[in-house]
Amino acid sequence: MRPPIRRPLRRPPGGLPLRAVAPNAVTALALCSGLSGIRFAISAQWELAVVMVLIAGVLDGLDGRVARLLHGESRFGAELDSLSDAISFGVSPALILYLWSLHALPRFGWMAALVLAVFCALRLARFNANIDADDQPHKSAGFLTGVPAPAGAALALLPLFLWFVTEAPILRDPRLVAPWAVAVALLMVSSLATFSTGSLKLRPNIRFEAIAIVVAVGAAAVSAPWQTAAAAGIAYLLALPFSVASYARVKRLRAAAALPPSSSSLPPSA
Repeated sequence: MRPPIRRPLRRPPGGLPLRAVAPNAVTALALCSGLSGIRFAISAQWELAVVMVLIAGVLDGLDGRVARLLHGESRFGAELDSLSDAISFGVSPALILYLWSLHALPRFGWMAALVLAVFCALRLARFNANIDADDQPHKSAGFLTGVPAPAGAALALLPLFLWFVTEAPILRDPRLVAPWAVAVALLMVSSLATFSTGSLKLRPNIRFEAIAIVVAVGAAAVSAPWQTAAAAGIAYLLALPFSVASYARVKRLRAAAALPPSSSSLPPSA
């Protein structure tokens, strides 16, 4: 009998395109950055720990744009992004706050850290569950539901921003940090309508002023990063009532447009 002929293995045609790899690579870098924040917190390098979380937030904002630019959106990328967000903006800030302040209240401090991490994961689970839903009134109006995970992480770390600037001991008091962490966690899982950066549009006549403001904020972030971060967090908090009021106005306009015309506006019959 003749031995079987062994044919060389051939690669499948096409292969994996770069546009499917690049967005996931950015998401993986965000995950590495968030985990590095935990490492620096263990070493009590608080500024580097916070910087790693902020870098993860920047990368999280880039991966979706890279995916849309390269037409590399995928279900795998969406799941990886949610996993990265849960760790970078839930677990990492919770452990940083615990190691920085909350460990002084071992029982209640750890409970506050758990609430922050778990509620962030719940928010992302809710987002994934509703990603294909047809009825999304907040999204259709250009709003988000609750505080997004990156903004929630930055708000949770706001006491650290202020502590870097002032070094006031009260900012490190776990009796202040614990309820603050719980409050931020509740904002993340709330049903509040919050502004979406993708839906914000500028008028053409203020384009130059907008560029000037961006340059000024960039210069402030370079020269005084923690003051700028604290100011941005406070400004975001102050904007929450305006976002709720803006969505309520949109909701009223939609309800008025959906009403049938009144009988008094109809022409009289012959």
